[in-house]
Amino acid sequence: MPTYALLLALLFPAFAHAQDSEGESDLSYKAYVHSDKRIKCLYGYAADKTGDHAAAVAIFEDCIRRWNDVYSMIWLAQLYETGIGVPKDLQQATALMRRGAYTNDDAAYARLARYHYGVALAEGRGTPQDIPQARIWLRQAAQEGVREAADYLSRLDNAAP
Repeated sequence: MPTYALLLALLFPAFAHAQDSEGESDLSYKAYVHSDKRIKCLYGYAADKTGDHAAAVAIFEDCIRRWNDVYSMIWLAQLYETGIGVPKDLQQATALMRRGAYTNDDAAYARLARYHYGVALAEGRGTPQDIPQARIWLRQAAQEGVREAADYLSRLDNAAP
């Protein structure tokens, strides 16, 4: 069993019982590219990590379109930020983080989007630099328990003239 499939099976026992159309066990992300099940969003990560960036992008875009999935927004933003599997586009990456920052989700990925959006604002990455807005987003993420946001906010405050 590939490493990512084993990890998913350990973290999510239901994955161990996934079957393809012929009844065979299939933990491959390929079985989920065209799925209408939300679990597919997690498989976007597996597709990306195995180097199938086109499948990852397709999964993440579908998850964002169908469910406004913040997890997928974060991963797709990282692809745009690095230029892996898509043309490098910092504005698109920041737009996805902004969208995620304004979203509330049960899995708490929105707090990570708020942190990353705050950093983008502080550094002017893909958006004009806006330190006051950066502080607002970083403070909110820190209050929601994102330690990195609190650390970044502290460094930002200590660097202020």
